[in-house]
Amino acid sequence: MPDTARPTGSHSRPSILVTGAPGNVGREVVARLGERDVRLRCLARGRHAPHPDIEWVEGDLTDRADMRAALVGMDAVFLIWPLLESGPAAELIEEIAATSPRLVYLSSTAIDDEAPRQSDPIVQVHAEIELLLHNAGLGPIVLRSDTLASNARGWAAQLRTGDEVSGPDVAMTPVVDPRDVADAAVSALLRPNDDLDEEPHLLTGPEPLSRADQVARLGAVINRPLRFRSVSADLARERMLADGRPEPLVEALISAAEHRPASNCVTDHVQRLTGRPARTFTEWVTDHAVEFH
Repeated sequence: MPDTARPTGSHSRPSILVTGAPGNVGREVVARLGERDVRLRCLARGRHAPHPDIEWVEGDLTDRADMRAALVGMDAVFLIWPLLESGPAAELIEEIAATSPRLVYLSSTAIDDEAPRQSDPIVQVHAEIELLLHNAGLGPIVLRSDTLASNARGWAAQLRTGDEVSGPDVAMTPVVDPRDVADAAVSALLRPNDDLDEEPHLLTGPEPLSRADQVARLGAVINRPLRFRSVSADLARERMLADGRPEPLVEALISAAEHRPASNCVTDHVQRLTGRPARTFTEWVTDHAVEFH
């Protein structure tokens, strides 16, 4: 990764707030910032074990008082919005705007800037949050991430009982390693402002992959004859509800599978931000193969 500078441009130790810290991307961001000379604060809903280099704050993004307290003294914020509606973000954004930190927002490459409405509810929320941040005058650094390679973890339970992964098919897209997204986020949090493009950074993997492609690559790594079987939306919905997923999330995932268009858009934005090419899906699987045995 190229040399970075503190977000304030001063010689003081920068203070960074990470939201969504326990998630696939958040935990990678925390791990990387933990290796830097920064004051690191993480907001999470549950309690976490004390760590000498991390200040864990128990709180909720939708609670204005929690956010006001978490933002005190922060130079920069890494924001992941976890909800399927943007309305509750309004007060959060007001609190962020009141402190005016550098803001890095994790969004989606599936956003179509020319469309009056996005392809599915998940992407629509990302587009609405981006607009709210810009309208608040925050000048956010927007990282639009493609589908995360770590979503493959959702297949582990099926692979414990057989060699078939079944589920709703999704459009081909350049799957990105969450470690690359995290490296890009850390770079965006720490690099000088004039070293960053104003346009959204589109974080992709090096090649478009279908769901069947991903399953085949996983099989090659763990030396099993894996196959993917597409199932109907009705059956996928039934299974996800039976697994205990909330109905709004299930409907959003089904809508994404049915309506999100395929993408062949491969960019070099990971390399621009991190100084190295994006990792392949096979690299992610190889480094996490133990999770699928």
